[in-house]
Amino acid sequence: MRRNLLLLGAAAVLAISVGSSLAQDKKTLAIVVKGLDNPFFEQINLGCQKWMSENADSEYECLYTGPASSADEAGEVQIVDDLLTRGVAAIAISPSNAPAMANRIRQIAPSVPVMTIDADFLADDRDLRKTYLGTDNYLMGVKMAEEAAKLKADGGTVCLQLGNVAADNINARAQGFRDTAAGEKGVDRLTGQNGWTEIDGCPVFTNDQADLANQQMADTFIANPDLDAFILIGGWAQFAPQAYTQVTDQVMDKLKSKDLIIIAGDTLPPQTKAFRDGRSHAQVGQRPFEMGYRAPDVMMQLINGDSVDDPLFTGLDICNQEDPGFCADN
Repeated sequence: MRRNLLLLGAAAVLAISVGSSLAQDKKTLAIVVKGLDNPFFEQINLGCQKWMSENADSEYECLYTGPASSADEAGEVQIVDDLLTRGVAAIAISPSNAPAMANRIRQIAPSVPVMTIDADFLADDRDLRKTYLGTDNYLMGVKMAEEAAKLKADGGTVCLQLGNVAADNINARAQGFRDTAAGEKGVDRLTGQNGWTEIDGCPVFTNDQADLANQQMADTFIANPDLDAFILIGGWAQFAPQAYTQVTDQVMDKLKSKDLIIIAGDTLPPQTKAFRDGRSHAQVGQRPFEMGYRAPDVMMQLINGDSVDDPLFTGLDICNQEDPGFCADN
């Protein structure tokens, strides 16, 4: 019952938003993210709003939406379904469950341009979208492995923390990390290659929930006191800074001595502070604001039939102890 109410609530908000657009005689460029509870996606919203402020006279408006919870994969599919049914000029989707979203898009066969943002469809379903705008996620995983290797030249025991099981972007990062750590392509699991071994019980999956991410970290540290590396493929635990501080307080001596290293994805303000406080050794950040800011223009190009590159990568920001870079001032 509660799930149905959430879906109905999301649909109601959506109806108001789209209705407002129609009342203003503006065409809707929709951005649908995995969940409104994730601060990473709020940066995409800020980019969308910045575009709106600079294009007040445009015939288009940027609509940012998604399910209340990042764990609500079915809710995201329903929102996309509702938007396409009600009528939008184009849509950019960050699919939480890539196969489920692709299956629905294939069933609907929308006449309006569909693109992906932040997270892509699986390779076999990419014919359904015109382009992907966001991070080169495999490269992001590569960079995380390179940072780990700088700190642990001989490898060690490692736990990867992932998000949703079917999220293509997260899985691509994990693949990039494993391939780079192992020194070979197509590695399903690290079992000693170049000294790296994934511990039993890992990877762990957060379902994009910050509280669960922190609990998983705490449990892993307790169960594996000799763990060499914990890799946050996404920044979930750090999105709850108080809880993350409490978890890392328990291993601060190990973090300072680098007996235990933490490499994390993303560079939002709570994360850069965690880095400056010595609660991570490197951050590999995406550029979500740029994704939200660029998406409306890309959708307009698609509507106009213009040639658009595929993919459109937005780059990475890397912070480490040798070069704090972006993390020093943000």
